[in-house]
Amino acid sequence: MAERRVKDSFTSNFGMVAAAIGSAIGLGNLWRFPYLVGQNGGAAFIIVYLAITLLIATPILLAEMVIGRRGGGSPRESYIAVSGRKGWGVAGIIGMVTCFMIMSFYVVVGGWTVKYLLLSLSMAFSRGAQIDSVGLFSGFVGSSFPPIFYAALFIILTVAIICVGVQKGIEKTSKLMMPLLFVLIILIGIRSVTLPGAGAGLEYLFKPDFSHFTFDSLLAALGQSFFSLSLGACMLITYGAYTPRSSNLTKNAAIITVSDTFFAVLAGCAIMPAVFAFGINPSEGAGLVFVTLPQIFTQMPLGGLCSILFFIALFLAALSSSVSLFEVITASLMDICRISRGKAAAITAVVLTLTGCVCSLSQGVLKHITIAGMNIFDQFDYLSSNFLMTLGGLLTVICVGWFVKKPAFMDEITSGGTVKVPRPLAEILFFVIKYAAPVVIIVTALSIIF
Repeated sequence: MAERRVKDSFTSNFGMVAAAIGSAIGLGNLWRFPYLVGQNGGAAFIIVYLAITLLIATPILLAEMVIGRRGGGSPRESYIAVSGRKGWGVAGIIGMVTCFMIMSFYVVVGGWTVKYLLLSLSMAFSRGAQIDSVGLFSGFVGSSFPPIFYAALFIILTVAIICVGVQKGIEKTSKLMMPLLFVLIILIGIRSVTLPGAGAGLEYLFKPDFSHFTFDSLLAALGQSFFSLSLGACMLITYGAYTPRSSNLTKNAAIITVSDTFFAVLAGCAIMPAVFAFGINPSEGAGLVFVTLPQIFTQMPLGGLCSILFFIALFLAALSSSVSLFEVITASLMDICRISRGKAAAITAVVLTLTGCVCSLSQGVLKHITIAGMNIFDQFDYLSSNFLMTLGGLLTVICVGWFVKKPAFMDEITSGGTVKVPRPLAEILFFVIKYAAPVVIIVTALSIIF
């Protein structure tokens, strides 16, 4: 067991699990998952997605937590500690860069959630309101100052949580936000499924249609599983370092993946029935959340209240993931530069504000600057999601499977023998991490490249 380097830690296992669930649940659960389900065979996609998540993604997530808790430091320090080789510190730095690239465009979208939350609170989307949702969204994201202002506000909110520390900041807010987030999405789902014509939306989500499930659907399920759980971005390595020694890592990994998947399904039930009830074809990405749904709220009984609940949920989902991403960068800077939490958070905030400005402006005045046909915002998204996170996930399983000795892995998942994990289950988990997961990740990466 490596010497514990972090000075702060979670006070309870529930706090750790809540924070980890917050890192997994994000905007992708609310718009990407429902769309993928409908386009890839409904329940057929969900079944395959669940199998991949439980059999492949969960062991990878567990591997990240093993590195973090056993290493006891920042991602860079933890990789070096568990592998016994300084060269592995590069893997932690890659994780920091990955989080930085994701945050550069994520804070922009986070700013959008703040703007739309304020609009909903002003009852702009109440029933009978006359709005041009397309013009409202395109005009806002294509402008120069307003999106940057709201992105900066989102960064300030994130920094405020980070600077308070692990226990009073990350853990305390996660314990509050996660239960509230689930309650909100359940309330929205109840209202959505009770709308006339909502059955078509449920059919869209849950009717098995294997004629629409292809090899590309399998790859989509793999990609969504990895993306949704943020595998390869060192978030669970960072939180693992704050995890009490008494915590059952295997149980926690299962709870996190099940909760993330359950939320994604709930989000589908909250969004798609309403979309179909009003005869609107589902669209992918931001358009579904910021264009289609506001228009639906203006036609829906209690639409104003539903819009407030929804955009509070959207904001909480964005903020919880932002805190996790920001913490990886902050912890890494504290380690590399040997500076305080406050200074590391301030440096991160300043640099992210600058890169966030560029990503935001690439939707407007800088949209003519493209690389391989994509603007800067989309490039940051594409490179981080498809390459850096994939590389990070591969390094995680290689490190644990081939450089962490098996007895050390068993010692960690049993918390030094104090937690009972069935031997066959432990053997399967290690086999998946060492052999199956690397193959799956490499195949997924090759499919993206070629």
